[in-house]
Parts: sequence; structure tokens; C-alpha cells
Amino acid sequence: MFVARTSSYSGVQARTSERGTDLTAQTEILANIRREGLTSQEVAAALEVHGANVLPVGKPPSFFKVLVMQFLSPLIYILMVAAVVSAFVSEITDALFIAVVLVINGIIGAVQEYSAGQSANALRALEEPQATVVRDRVRQVIDATGLVPGDRVLLESGQRVPADILLDASDHLQCDEATHTGESRPIYKSEGDSVFAGTIVTRGRAEGIVAATGNRTELGRIADAIRERETAKPPLMIRMEEFTRRIALAVGVAILFLFAVGWWRAMPAGDLFTMSIGLAVSAIPEALPIAISVALAIGMRRMARVNVIVRNLPAVESLGSCTMIATDKTGTLTLNELTVTDIRLPDDSHWILEAGPHPLSGGIKSRDGGKNGPNAAVRRLLGVGSLPNEGEISVDGAETWRPVGDTVDVALLAAAHKAGISRSSLLERFPLERRIPYEPEQKYAASFHQVEDRMHAFVKGAPELLLSMCKTMETAEGAVPIDRAHVRRQMEEMARAGLRVLAFAAGEIGVSGDGEYGGHLLIDLNFLGLVGMQDPIRPEVPAALDACRQAGIAVAVVTGDDPTTASVIARQAGMRFAETDVVTGDQIAGAIAAGESVLDGLTRHGSIFARVKPDQKLAIIRSLARNGHYVAVTGDGVNDAPALRHAHVGVAMGHGGTDVAKESADIILTDDNFASIVAGIREGRVAYNNIRKVIFMQISTGAAEVLLFLLAMVLGAPMPMTAVQLLWLNLVTNGVQDVALVTEPAEGDELRSPVRRPGEPIFDRLMLRRIVLATVVMGGGGFAFFYWATASGLSHFAASNLLLLLFVLFENFQCINSRSERRSVFRQSHVSNPFLLLGVLGSQALHIGAMYVPGVNDLLEIAPISLEQWLLLLAAAASVLVVSEIDKWLLRRQESMKRGNDDSKAQ
Repeated sequence: MFVARTSSYSGVQARTSERGTDLTAQTEILANIRREGLTSQEVAAALEVHGANVLPVGKPPSFFKVLVMQFLSPLIYILMVAAVVSAFVSEITDALFIAVVLVINGIIGAVQEYSAGQSANALRALEEPQATVVRDRVRQVIDATGLVPGDRVLLESGQRVPADILLDASDHLQCDEATHTGESRPIYKSEGDSVFAGTIVTRGRAEGIVAATGNRTELGRIADAIRERETAKPPLMIRMEEFTRRIALAVGVAILFLFAVGWWRAMPAGDLFTMSIGLAVSAIPEALPIAISVALAIGMRRMARVNVIVRNLPAVESLGSCTMIATDKTGTLTLNELTVTDIRLPDDSHWILEAGPHPLSGGIKSRDGGKNGPNAAVRRLLGVGSLPNEGEISVDGAETWRPVGDTVDVALLAAAHKAGISRSSLLERFPLERRIPYEPEQKYAASFHQVEDRMHAFVKGAPELLLSMCKTMETAEGAVPIDRAHVRRQMEEMARAGLRVLAFAAGEIGVSGDGEYGGHLLIDLNFLGLVGMQDPIRPEVPAALDACRQAGIAVAVVTGDDPTTASVIARQAGMRFAETDVVTGDQIAGAIAAGESVLDGLTRHGSIFARVKPDQKLAIIRSLARNGHYVAVTGDGVNDAPALRHAHVGVAMGHGGTDVAKESADIILTDDNFASIVAGIREGRVAYNNIRKVIFMQISTGAAEVLLFLLAMVLGAPMPMTAVQLLWLNLVTNGVQDVALVTEPAEGDELRSPVRRPGEPIFDRLMLRRIVLATVVMGGGGFAFFYWATASGLSHFAASNLLLLLFVLFENFQCINSRSERRSVFRQSHVSNPFLLLGVLGSQALHIGAMYVPGVNDLLEIAPISLEQWLLLLAAAASVLVVSEIDKWLLRRQESMKRGNDDSKAQ
């Protein structure tokens, strides 16, 4: 047997080493590979030969390429022309300085952009796919990267096929092969067919042998052809680049005006040209797209620390913008650790399953205080729960167990174990003929077994559905006509206790003439009883829901569970809602039929959407969006994919979610925890706030420099600074201290701030107010200082020297002002952002150093100043800090008075 097996396995390896191009030709070897899968030794040997199951990935751009890209900009082209013109008119020093500024700015931008890209790529690597395999006779879940040719893989609906696989068993398997063939409809796959890596299992179950992995798969061949393609820019980046172009246009108009006035004043054309170029570089926030990219990359990294993996950069900002979270219940609000706690039989007997120190330990006793230990009816029910069941439990010693499969199936197997029932023993007694796997849209699972030469069906599923399949119910006297009203009362009692309720039925069926056993045979069954399962609320969820209320974020539960159960769980979690806020799937169906306006009216006040079908979930999400919400929706199943794809932010469950859900989502939760969504929203708001800080800093300082020159030109004053001084100011203040603003930590009130509406512009009233105020103080104050200095008898050289240092100080203070829109700088920790502190001190140190370095000070036309002048400049520069603090105080006072008025109206 061992020799035959080794030969077969070697055959697989030999054939797959030729890229696995003719998979169907390998059908004949499948019968020789045993069901217990490969051994650990064989896997290790195969990994040595074939390597990891990973696709060829296009290399991220090198640092050199990123550096070159920094110079492909119209602004840079203009500066290059300025350098050439300066050299042509014998201003060699100016030309060299412009070239140095270009190189230094390029290096700074490249370092920031390259680092952001590396961080994003590292975080994307956390999206590890998984596969269910049989190895060493044990079914287990592994990272799909560890698959090797010859591995036995189990497939089920919702999974992405992890490798090219040749099927040797198929149960109504359907695959979406649009990525390979362009065929929009799912394709049925049967025994002997091949399924390819990257395709999606949309329905059914299957088993097969891995025939090719990594770049030997068909998907690998496709990836070879496309891996060098360019990646599209994130929408937020595109919007900000468009904004930068508009600012450039506005600055261009201002500079043309300055140029015209200077020409009218008979200024030398060369001086006018270089001054205009320097002013354009200083005023236009050309580093803004890089700063935003860095901010989003930092947001990705911070989100990863709170178990939120972002699949694309714009989702960082999008999550922070959401006004509504439409969440699943199971596994998100709850721990998804289902435990069977109650069994209700049709004769009204009630049995309790006690918890023990181990998940498989504990007893079963009657609630009325009667005999301990399950009776025959309870054992039969638990046995039926073990047959249409795809879970597995491996017990290693007294305290260790390894569950594999759906949590409902595992919970039922654990309950059966407490009753001394073994699934493997049942299958030996009742051989499996056919299985109908559980699918969300059908709401039941069934299996067909030979019982004493007769065919029986065993079914578990939603109680309402199984009631329609049953004609009788089991009692102590045997099967009697079913009392559906009585069973429904039992269901309602269990649901009011917050239990997830499952029903069970069994019965003899006729023999299928064509050998096909399907749902059409599930009629006239015998109802066996109900099982109640508890799924504890995650301990951190109540606080997270309270944080949502403070942040103005609405929360709705969208679930397939019973309305009563969903309501009880939601209240236990801390949600607040009225009974009229509970909406059922039937109501949704009626509203959809009546039209969008009716549906929108229903969802406008809904908080709990229960017994909802997948297509209804999508309709709910779209309706919430029409009602003005920016919606984040959670999902884990294949049927959640449309809702995840069409929501503003799709959030998939990383632990219990299907591959289809993850591929459709923008964000993946590694711990499936609602609290992690709230933590991600907080980090998204931090990232957005930091982007606003950089925009405020760059626009206000650039506008101040333009205002300075406008005032000088209009009022007939000499030019306040030379073109070289403008370029120097841009070099020492931009790209270091302002971009360091994107590393600002959370201010602490992000989840207490009003929610940001989807259409709210970055340049809102508050932003414009602060920009205008800072521009007037720095630009107008700078010109007033320059005018005073020259009027006081100082030479133009001395006045410009002082003005340049004043603007460096202005921009240092303005950087500190930018750390918060409302909080005083005196209430912030000055060591919480060491990068900003180093940026401010570094820019000042560079300028002070330039004052004392021979050659550099001549080029910049600057010189050391006296202590008295230092004190004067510090006092003048601090004016922007004082004015900003007064404005923040007035803003806080206005908001406090408004809150007080709102509270008075509410009372």
C-alpha cells in the first residue's frame, strides 16, 4: 500500500512540474491517493521542490524610480528653466542653488513616498488566505501558502480556490470562473473536473488533489502577464492633486499680476522671472499629495494595531467618515463561541446542558429536577444533529481539543459528545448516501442515510422552515400530529431568553428512482425538538456602542436571526431602540415591492433588521445611503459580497469570513470584533484630521508669502526677499515639519466630535476662517515689519535678513498652531510627536547654521543677528500664536454656548 501511494504522489509531482497544463489527464492517479492525505514528511519534501504557493508579484517601484518621479512635475520643469535662465545670464550661483534645492526636495519627497509604499505593502501581506486540507489523516486549516501538489483540499461555498485542483468528489459544486474565462455565470463542477486557483466557489462542496501551486497554476500564468501594470491612484489622492492644480492656477494669476506690476515698475526681467518662480514654489503645496499618502499609510499601520487591515488606502479616510454601521450580530457583537445550553422537546420537557471546565465536559439534566443524564429522545435529537454536520472535533488528551468547521456544527458535536454520542459510530451504523450542505439561502442542512435497508432523512435548520417539512412530532407516546402553535410558543420563549434556536427533524423517505436525493423529498417528517445556543456578548462591545453614540454614528443590526433573539442580543450589547425599530425581512420585502420611498421610510428609523435575506441586505444598505448615511457594512458570507461591494465601506470578517467576502471588502477585521470597527473609525478620523492639519499649514503659509509680495508690489515697496531666499524658505520649512504633522497622535476627542457628513468639504467654514486669519497675520504682519525696518534706516540687506528669519519663525509657530483646530497649544504635550519637534528644531537649526557658514550666507544674503533682534523677531512671530489662541478660545466659547442652547431647547 505504501509503495503504491508513493508512486501515485510522485506522479502528481512529476506532472505538476510541467506547469499543470493538462490537469484532466491526471484523473487516473486519484484513485491511488488515500483519503488521509499527505504526511508531514511528504509535505516538507514537496515544499523543497515546489516552494510556497504564492503568485508572482510585481515588484514595488525602487527608490531610484520613486526619486525620478519626483522630478516629473510642471513646477519642477519651471524651476529647471529658471536654473538654465540664471546660468545664461551669468547668475551661476543662483543656478547651482536652484539645482541643489531641486535635488534636496526630490530626496525628501522620495523618502516619504517610498516609506509610505513600503508600509502599505507590508500591511497587505497580512491578508493571508487559508485552506482546509487533510494531512496525517487529520482535517486541518492551514495557510494556503503552505499547499503542495498532492495535498487533499476540501472546498466549500464562499472560498477562493487556493490552487489548481483536480476533483475526485463533488456535491453540487459551482465555481465563478470569470477571472479566467470571462463567463459571468457560475459553472458546475463534477468529479474529474479541474478547478483553478483564484476562482470562487459559489455553491456546494468538493474534495480534490492539488495539481499545481504558485506560478505553475493557470492564475500564475495570467499574473505573469499583468504583474507590471501600473496601479491606479486612490480617489482621495486624485481629488487632492486636482485641488493642488486649482491652487496653482490661483497662485499663477497672482504671480502674473505681480509680474505685470513689476514690469510696469521697470524691474529687471531676470529678477522678476526668478522671483516669480521662487514665489510659485513656495506658495503651491506641491508636496501635499505626498503628505496625504504618508498620512494614509500611517493610518493603515495604526489600524493594523487595532486588528483592522486596510486593503486600499482611501478606505482609511472612508472609515473615519462613516455615519452608520450596519453590522452582523453573530461573531461581531458576540464572541461566536456557540454553546448548546437548552433542549426543548415537543412534549414540553426542558433539558439543560451544564458547562464544565473543558468545552467537551459537563452534564445534561432535566430542568424540572428529575433524573440526570439525557433520555432516549434527547440522545436521538443530538444524534440527528451530528449527521447533517460538516464539523469535526479532535480530542487530544483530557484538556485539549481541536474544532474544525462551522461554529454551529462544532457546538452540536460538543453537545453530542456530552451525551456520549460519537459521529463516526453513527456513520458506521447509518452509512451516508447523500448530503445537502447548509447554504444561507436555503436555511437548512440534510443528510440521507441507510437505516436497516431503508432510506432516512435527517434535517437541521431554521425552525419555521422545518415546521413546514413536518407532519408529526415526537412525544413519549410516539409520533403524534404536529402542534405548530405549541412549537412556536416554545421558539418564542427560547428567543426571548436570547438563545439562537435550531430545529431538528427526521423521517423515512421513499427511494429515489434516479439516485438523486434532494430537498423535494423532505416532506412529512417527524419533528424532534429545538436546541437553544448561547453566544456571549463580547465584553468590549457595550463601551464601543456607547462610543458610537457619542460620535454621532448610528448602528443597525442586520441579521438572519429571529427578531426576538436579535432584539435581546442587541439590548444585552447595549443598543437602545424601541420595538417599532425592529424590522423583519417580510416587511422589507413588502417595502421593496412598494417602491424606494416606502423602503427608505422603513429604514430611516430601523435599528434591528431580522430574518433578512442576502438580497434584502443589499437593498437596506442602498436605502440607508439614500437616507444620507455614509455606510460601513460588515459581512462574512458569500451572500454578503454584494452588500460589501456596494457599501461605502465594506468590512469583512478575517477570522470567520469567506474569501469572497474578504475580496469584496475594503477592510478586514482580524478579530471579527465590533469594537475593532469603532477603533478603526477613530484612527480614520485621526488620519483625516492630520490631512486637514497639513493642508492648513501649507495653504496658510503659502498664501502669506503671496500676500507679502502683493502688498510690496501694490504699495511700491522694494522686493522683500530674493528668489533664492524664497526657495530656501520653502526648503527649510516645507517637507519636514509640515509633513511631520501627519504623524500627530490622536487628540483624544475624535469619537466625541460631531460626525462628518459625506458631502462636507475639506475647506469648510472653520478651515477658511483659520487660513484667512493666519494669512493676514503672517503676510500682513511680515510686510509691516519689513516696512518698519526699512523706514527705521536699516539697509535692504538687513531688512530682508530679518524678514527671512521672521518667516522661518512664523512658520515654526504656525506648525505648532496646526496641531489642533480647537485645543490650545498649552494643553497639548510637546513631546507626544517627536518627529514634529525635531522638524521644527531642525528647520530653525538649518537656518541658524546657514547664517554662520561662509559662502552659504553670501548666497542667501543673510547674516547673524543680535540678541535684541532675536527677541524682537520672536515677539513678532509669536503674534500668529497669540491670535490663533484667541480665535480657538472664541470658537470653544461659541460651541459651548451653542451646546447650552441646544440642551435648553431639549429640556
